[in-house]
Amino acid sequence: MKLQTKSILALALAVAASGAMAKVSPQEAAKLGKELTPMGAEKAGNKAGTIPAWTGGLKIDSSVDPLVNIFANEKPLFTITAQNVDKHKANLTAGQIALFAKYPETYTIPVYKTHRTVGYPQKIYDKVKSNATSAVLAEGGNGILNFDEVTPFPIPQNGMEAIWNHTTRYRGGPTDVTYTKLAVQPNGSFVPVTIQALASHPNYVAEGFDAKKDDNILAYYMQSVKAPARLTGNVLLVHETLDQIKQPRMAWTYNAGQRRVRRAPQVAYDAPSEGAGGMATADQTDMYNGSPTKYDWKILGKKEVYIPYNGYKLATPGEKYSDMLDKGHVKRDYMRYELHRVWVVEATLKAGERHIYGKRTFFMDEDSWQIALVDQYDSRGELWRASENFALHFQNQGALLASGSAHHDLLSGGYLAALNNEEDEAYNFDYKPRRKDFTTSALRRSGKR
Repeated sequence: MKLQTKSILALALAVAASGAMAKVSPQEAAKLGKELTPMGAEKAGNKAGTIPAWTGGLKIDSSVDPLVNIFANEKPLFTITAQNVDKHKANLTAGQIALFAKYPETYTIPVYKTHRTVGYPQKIYDKVKSNATSAVLAEGGNGILNFDEVTPFPIPQNGMEAIWNHTTRYRGGPTDVTYTKLAVQPNGSFVPVTIQALASHPNYVAEGFDAKKDDNILAYYMQSVKAPARLTGNVLLVHETLDQIKQPRMAWTYNAGQRRVRRAPQVAYDAPSEGAGGMATADQTDMYNGSPTKYDWKILGKKEVYIPYNGYKLATPGEKYSDMLDKGHVKRDYMRYELHRVWVVEATLKAGERHIYGKRTFFMDEDSWQIALVDQYDSRGELWRASENFALHFQNQGALLASGSAHHDLLSGGYLAALNNEEDEAYNFDYKPRRKDFTTSALRRSGKR
């Protein structure tokens, strides 16, 4: 793997991954918006001209339907197959290469022209620049201090700072998303599990905000199962904290069958994710979530990789899951990949810690800090699972979001897809959260069948 080690990474490679509590200097932060984008990416394109310069991304327009394919007339520049994959390995991950080997007849990567569509509101850029000279990691890296809402470390000095950038990235405000988990078996069969997920940063709570109670809250999250009937009414509530040394993640579940609310400290790390068919862990939701302290984190550098991007066709409302899902992977006609620079961050399980993944390699889109791809290794160091996040920039919200995802089990041949094409209202952008929506009382109300 050939990685870039340019000047913007010099500091990152010089600092130990254990979580140094350094801030960047005002001189370094001044690069944001100049040679670096306001989010810390390289503004310039690459030498080959296959990655363009960032020129501001798509202009925010609340009247735009973000799912209309603005690149509908484009055709693939070329398609990577098992027959020509060796020519393209420099721009692929180990997980992608393994998928070509696993499914040589059907797995392909259609490569399109690269568009750097990410563009955020100015208020977000202002917060990111301020964070660059103020935010620090809490003790052991298990939290962030002196930080305002989004992307605390646009010029990261170690891998733990980079993963916090993903965790805190801007999502366009509060979210109300309905999607379906599809645990696809090796024979292609699946049982849909439909989930409604509400999430909000405290800043966006329209009613009941409490500065004292919310001081250490990173995000509120509530997940309700809507189908199938046997799971309907099961609800998960999470209060995700900023300084997790001061106050660990708080989680509760409501089981509709038992009609009971219970604390759920097990909803973290490698606990099974509900509806995943055993093919994903709790901390694989959103590619990675929760406390990073089980791992040692290291920035390996940057790499140009073909990643899922601007996937309008995959997000087309009304498409049937049965038409979209093939044995082993999503059907390739729905996929679009582009060449983008990614931060490569490696997480290695600490001695004495327990997790089913002994090592994880994350590939983060430089323009948004959203994780695009993940390779997951078992305790013996063998590649086990490969994950993809399907990125789409929502122009009406000014934020890059995931329109779906897939976690591939390279041993069993099954995979977990998350899609929302068949949902009547997959995205509710008018959602206005109230603090009481994220209480245990609300948990009981939401769980009524």
